[in-house]
Parts: sequence; C-alpha cells; structure tokens
Amino acid sequence: MVIVVLDFDRTIIDDDSDRWVINQMGLSDLFNQLRATMPSWTSLMDRMMEELHSKGITTDKIANCLKTAFLSPNIVSAIKSAHSLGCDLRIISDANLFYIQTILEHHNILGCFSQINTNPTFVDEKGRLCITPFHDSKTLPPHDCQLCPSNMCKGLVIDRIRGSLPESKTRFIYVGDGAGDYCPTLKLEGGDFVMPRKNYPLWNRICSDPKLVHAKVHDWSNGEELESILLNLVNKAT
Repeated sequence: MVIVVLDFDRTIIDDDSDRWVINQMGLSDLFNQLRATMPSWTSLMDRMMEELHSKGITTDKIANCLKTAFLSPNIVSAIKSAHSLGCDLRIISDANLFYIQTILEHHNILGCFSQINTNPTFVDEKGRLCITPFHDSKTLPPHDCQLCPSNMCKGLVIDRIRGSLPESKTRFIYVGDGAGDYCPTLKLEGGDFVMPRKNYPLWNRICSDPKLVHAKVHDWSNGEELESILLNLVNKAT
C-alpha cells in the first residue's frame, strides 16, 4: 500500500489559504496588529473570523473567496491519477477543515482523500465560522514536540497513521513545504519518500543536515514537477 500524505497551503494550493482570505477581505492591517498579541496562529485566525462576521461577511462569501485561490491543474491531475492508481491519499495541514474542504470540493478532488487531519471548524448559532486547535484538550491531548506549534504536531499524525496500518508493504510519500512538515519528515523510514518544495522551509531544514532524514528526498518547484515526480514515485513504490 502507498500512502500519499500532502500538506495543503503552498503545496496543494499555491498560496497560504489563511493569508489569502485575510488579504482578499482587507484584514491585513488588523492581522498584523494582533499577530504578536495572540497565543497561537489558530486563535489568531479564529479572531479574524470573528472580525469578518462582525462586518457581515458570511461563510458563503468566505467560501467564494477561497474558490479563487490558485490550484495548479497539474496538481489536480496528480491527485486524481494517484487516487486512480490505488494510493491512499491523506492531508495533514495546519489550515482548517472549512477552507480545505471548500477548495477541494470546488476542484472536484475532495473524494480522492480518505482523511483530512487539520484544525476543526464549526459554524456557531450566530452563523460565525469558528476555528479550533487540532490538539484540543477536549479531543486530543496536548503534545510536547519542540519542533511543532502547540495546536498541531504533524509527526504524531504520521505515527497514528502508521500504527493503524499493516506493518508490511506500506510506504509513505510525504509532500510538503513548511517548517511544520519537518517533524513528520523525520518520522519517515528508508523505504519512504519525501517531496519538499525547493527553496521553502522544509527543503532548507532537510538540506541543513540531510543525514537526519531516512526517506529518499525528491524536491519540486511547481505543479508540473510535483505531478511528474509524484507519479514516478508511486510507480516505484507499487
């Protein structure tokens, strides 16, 4: 079995979905003012949702904004092809469920994924979109990983996925770009592959000490390269 795990922001889509909404909705100044005062990125984004709601911006308007974020046709094709080849596709992202589901559904690829691990969302009784941490005391215990933000340790998700699968003949292909993707990269084994986006934080961390990474490294720069490399690795792994 081949498990393809993808980050979302700047990996599946070419932008950061949080910043995309902030910029498109004209909240950049408030975002910059509040950033240093909030305890976490997730709490900051939840605060931004409160601001949008106070301005009368509905979840439908947020969804329409998200649908304009760029997603390379090559990446859509790569996801559909990997799924059709029998890969188990999963997302591990520090974005949020509403954003991810909205964009994937818009591009008709939501059904390609068996699991989306991200910060949960719900719409409250007033119609406001609320964002909560992936590691929440009510659902998942806090983590003590020094490499990851408090709201999400992606490495623990990899451990959980691996623990739920048969030990034999399971290979991972991990695709990501950010600093938060380094911890799960360190969890990969010799038969696995990691695809860091070139000149992004994950790639820089791997290059700083390649010996720490057991998986085979294949970097990429754009959607065309991601599609070509991913499908080549899928063929190698099956």
